[in-house]
Amino acid sequence: MNKAEWNRRHFLGAAAGVGAGALAAGCSADGQNGTSRGTAAHPVGEGAKAENDLPGDSDWRLRSHGDDRAVEGYADRVSVLPGESFRLHVSTTSKGFRAEAFRMGWYGGAQARKVWASERIAGAARQVPGPKGGTRTVTAGWEPTVEVATKGWPEGAYLIRLTADSGAQRYVPMTVRSASTSGRLVLVNGAATWQAYNTWGGHSLYQGPGGKSDYANRSLAVSCDRPFDDNGALLFTTYEQPAIALAEKLGLKLAYVTSMDIDSEPDLLRGAHAIVSLGHDEYWTPVMRQRVTAARDAGTNLAFLGANACFRRIRLEGTSAGDRRLVVCYKTDWMHDPMYGKDDAAVTTDWREPPGAHPENSMTGTLYESNPTNAAYVVAEPGHWLFEGTGAKRGTSFANLVGTEYDRVNSGSLTPRPIEIIAHSKLVCRGVRSFSDSAYYTTKSGAGVFNTGTMRWVEGLKGDGSHDMPHSTGAFTTQVTSNLFRAFAEGPAGLKHPAKDNLDTYHPYDGDPTWAKRDLW
Repeated sequence: MNKAEWNRRHFLGAAAGVGAGALAAGCSADGQNGTSRGTAAHPVGEGAKAENDLPGDSDWRLRSHGDDRAVEGYADRVSVLPGESFRLHVSTTSKGFRAEAFRMGWYGGAQARKVWASERIAGAARQVPGPKGGTRTVTAGWEPTVEVATKGWPEGAYLIRLTADSGAQRYVPMTVRSASTSGRLVLVNGAATWQAYNTWGGHSLYQGPGGKSDYANRSLAVSCDRPFDDNGALLFTTYEQPAIALAEKLGLKLAYVTSMDIDSEPDLLRGAHAIVSLGHDEYWTPVMRQRVTAARDAGTNLAFLGANACFRRIRLEGTSAGDRRLVVCYKTDWMHDPMYGKDDAAVTTDWREPPGAHPENSMTGTLYESNPTNAAYVVAEPGHWLFEGTGAKRGTSFANLVGTEYDRVNSGSLTPRPIEIIAHSKLVCRGVRSFSDSAYYTTKSGAGVFNTGTMRWVEGLKGDGSHDMPHSTGAFTTQVTSNLFRAFAEGPAGLKHPAKDNLDTYHPYDGDPTWAKRDLW
């Protein structure tokens, strides 16, 4: 978020409570025109243990970024079904490159398994086009370089690692999605949010070529047909991969989809035991929200592992190729959205803002409030089942686990009841005192819904001292998340663990519209 948006988003929880060249030969997983690991795929839906008993490959991380634009690429599909093909579009300043596909998991701590590697492919440098049209959309428009068949690849989240002759490396993310989620814990890759923050070509939904201060020249629609900036998969590696490693380590029945798949596949969530929104899942279409809410109302558990989930309402539109690979969000320029006055519920802006305001807490249980902050996570209800095995007591705290964005429960009429606040963490954000809340609520269908209330939860799983979090944070968040995943994977968690409402204990002032003027501490 930048300064131009601050006035509208300043402690929004209060307002919302009251009212996101030539084509090379394909290289298949069975070794044709390339190399493979030679191991059989295992059906992850039957449990991740068999897949993760296979030898892993710890050398999946990037060793060298190299110079800017040394190598970069994108796929022509956000996700594929097992056995389907996708095409890579690659640019490199070297004469050639190689590509490798790593399935992310646990694998005895290696956290990845290489399932495919290409031979050396001739490379060429491609141009970076400028923005086009009134939406200032950047589309690479490169010719495809290589077609990749996924024969033998298990369902899962993948990183394609590109390595130029120079040694420079970048990632291209790919999801091999599940055709069915019935009976499984569904891990959702936040593909729409990844693209919203992608500044490749100088434009994202947040900024223009002048950087973070250039909000006025941001894109109003961003294309999936371009590489990602930074390492090529920064939001995935930061906010998703650690949770995936844990889920696979637990050996649960898992399914993999992207946020965009939920929009495009009407029956994808049918029979799912749980849906897990990973660490930063901000941008949702109305269809995504409708389908996830309907799943909850049919007994599917929901988990939100980061803050700021379902904050922006977006629309997916087609490209010249016909695929819906444009992520549209006019945000503060919503009055210029072509849908304004035609279908106000489809206008792309914040979910809680007019027209068609529909604050996210009716689904997530919490409201995004503000950023940036840096605060200790404080346990409020140590007897809650999610804290079993942690040894936490009332007041146990973990420094810096709350940040940089956070959520808070609000006692307005849209907040689901019964709801339990299980962590209640004091913080100061932009000079204002407030709280971050972890909350759990249950529904008549038996579904349980949990929200961590902090964007750093998944980062905390690593226990590596990120953001100066103590190493003990990793053990705590891992135990809580393991309790969550195991319970949610079994089916409607509210049947065994009904929420015990305690909202009035922690937020007694929210029924008063003047509460935001009070010192809540």
